Amino acid sequence: MSQSSAELWKESVKKFDDIAKRAIHLFPNSQDLDVNLLDYSENATYLVKNRKSGEKNILRVCRPDYHKKTQIESELAWLRAVDEQSSIEVSVPVQGKNGEFVQQIKLENDPRDYYCTMFTFLEGTAPDEEKEEELVQQFEKLGEVTAHLHNHSQNWPDTSALDREPWNYETILGDEPKWARWQDGVAITPERQKLFQRVSDTIKRRLEKFGKGPERYGLIHADLRLANLLVEGENIKVIDFDDCGFGWFLFDLGAALSFIEHKPYVPDLVEAWVKGYRKVRPLSQEEEEEIPTFIMLRRLMLISWIGSRDNETAEEMGAEYTEATDQLAKDYLEKFE
Repeated sequence: MSQSSAELWKESVKKFDDIAKRAIHLFPNSQDLDVNLLDYSENATYLVKNRKSGEKNILRVCRPDYHKKTQIESELAWLRAVDEQSSIEVSVPVQGKNGEFVQQIKLENDPRDYYCTMFTFLEGTAPDEEKEEELVQQFEKLGEVTAHLHNHSQNWPDTSALDREPWNYETILGDEPKWARWQDGVAITPERQKLFQRVSDTIKRRLEKFGKGPERYGLIHADLRLANLLVEGENIKVIDFDDCGFGWFLFDLGAALSFIEHKPYVPDLVEAWVKGYRKVRPLSQEEEEEIPTFIMLRRLMLISWIGSRDNETAEEMGAEYTEATDQLAKDYLEKFE
């Protein structure tokens, strides 16, 4: 990071640290706790450990103005339902002392609300993108897990009552996207902008044709990237439903390939995922053939994310991620334009 970026990052983390230390007292058993930052990306995530019992939990401090309280409550409602009604292992929210799952912190001279949620701790480690053979096996299992999640989404009667935003073309690549514009990403040259615009236009046209039938579009996790998966033995557990919303089911596969879309082993991952998915839920040939569209949709979305975020992941990806998209874009257009 540049010096100014590093200073801004430190300042933001310090603020979230202060909020976290206040927030733990709003939940049960708040004595003798150590609170340590695990990750600062969209939100700040902390490991909370009891010094006496060794019990661990996860505290999430949401960045302000990203979700309303009702939207977070909707996320947690689905999360609890997935835990109670499916075989998927998830980290579930912990009620605060006031009986609510979402706690609110306000700071002096700051009009914004900081929403905090405590979650149960899950054992496991994220899949390793450098271990190709293991990753292929894990993606077959992930396909099964994702299909179970989609079955739950499609059959859960409370879905329509949720306050969650859509992940569609307009909110991802449109004129006023939820995250940012890919056109404002890092290393977007005039030539690259023309290339990526052709990709964006092709994605839009194909998604309109693909449609939003109930077997293709519904409540999804929307961020099943490797960092949000925990592997323990043969099991894959799912964390961080913060971006769940209404979108195409196949977007969950695109998200699972976040930051590795250009790796040479991706076709093997897709094949394994499809194999696992079909063990649980139908996937038509037409849907399978459209998978590259969702990979490119997510890829352009991440270019916008990298260009608009000031954290270690965005800094690490930088211009190289955009540049590596060129060949993906050309290959996609050759097949789909």
